Amino acid sequence: MNSKPVLALDDVKRIAAAAEAEALKNQWAVSIAIVDDGGHLLWLQRLDGAAPVSAHIAPGKARTSALGRRESRVYEEMINQGRTSFLSAPGLEALLEGGVPILVDGHCIGAVGVSGVKSSEDAQIAKAGIAALG
Repeated sequence: MNSKPVLALDDVKRIAAAAEAEALKNQWAVSIAIVDDGGHLLWLQRLDGAAPVSAHIAPGKARTSALGRRESRVYEEMINQGRTSFLSAPGLEALLEGGVPILVDGHCIGAVGVSGVKSSEDAQIAKAGIAALG
C-alpha cells in the first residue's frame, strides 16, 4: 500500500496566514482558498474590500490546480493558444492563473487559489502561502 503526506489543519492555517500577509503587505484585497488533493475546500477567506465574486473564483482556481496537479495558469495558456475545446473539460473551472498546487515529496496534496488582483499577483500570493510549509 502506498502512503502520501496530507494537509493537516495546522498546515492550512500556516498557508492561509502567509498568503494573507503577502496580500496585506501589498494592499491587495483578495479571496484565498485552500483545497485538499481532491479539490475539497478546507479554507476560504475574503479580505476586506475583495469583490464578492472572488470568493467563487478562488476555490475554482484551487480545485482546478489540485485536480490537474499543475498551476491553473497552464490551462489558461492552452486556451489562449487556441485549444478552446479545453473549456469543455469536465470538473475544471476557473481556468485562470492564480491556482497553485501544493507539492510534497512528489505528491500533490492540495492547492491554493487566489482571486482579486492581477492573475500573476494572485499566483504570487498563493506561492507565498505555500512557501510557509518550508
